[in-house]
Amino acid sequence: MSGNASEMAVGLNKGHKVTKNPQKERQSRRKGRLNKKVKFVRDIIREVSGHAPYEKRAMELIKVGRDKRALKFIKNRLGNHTRSKRKRDELSSAIQQMRKAQQK
Repeated sequence: MSGNASEMAVGLNKGHKVTKNPQKERQSRRKGRLNKKVKFVRDIIREVSGHAPYEKRAMELIKVGRDKRALKFIKNRLGNHTRSKRKRDELSSAIQQMRKAQQK
């Protein structure tokens, strides 16, 4: 449906011509979005505490090229396929960062 009304009683653009009242964005639309402060805090916590034991094991599986086995292992630990794919990508990028740091 297009947004402009034409003062007609029938059709796609039926109804009175009105100006849209701008609504404030709902909190539920914003919930879960990462901001700078939260990212900074999470990065510091990760730097201090390191990886969990299951993450270290999954990283070893990824290093030897057993990506599918790593995905299955992470899925067993997290319980969700989508979360496990995201975690596998996160761990593989962490491995790449470690390799870059070693090369320098």
